[in-house]
Amino acid sequence: MRRHFLLSALPLIAALAVSAPAMAHPKLVSSTPAANSNVSKLKEISLTFSEKLVPQFSSFELVMTGMPGMAGHEPMPIKGFTTAVKGDGKTLAASLPRALPAGSYELNWHAVAADTHRIQGKFNFNVK
Repeated sequence: MRRHFLLSALPLIAALAVSAPAMAHPKLVSSTPAANSNVSKLKEISLTFSEKLVPQFSSFELVMTGMPGMAGHEPMPIKGFTTAVKGDGKTLAASLPRALPAGSYELNWHAVAADTHRIQGKFNFNVK
């Protein structure tokens, strides 16, 4: 009986073993600011992932996509900051040199963890 159970469980064990590496990609767990949020006086951005990141290959870019009172505003990359992985190894952050002006923003991120697969994503937020 016990041997029959082990034999019937082998395919399930094999499937789990094969699929485990595919599930190893880091996932964005939380961010400050949060996606689609409205914030003010934003001076730091942080993204927390489900796994430790490889700092050299993980970063984000910030683009101002709209400014109050200016129709047809061309997207404007925000420069003057650098990203770094914090001590926990899972949080990617940047301190901005000054608070962001009012407007709408898009944050484009990419992250690499130990599995070496690059994942990416983006989200929007507004500064009031």
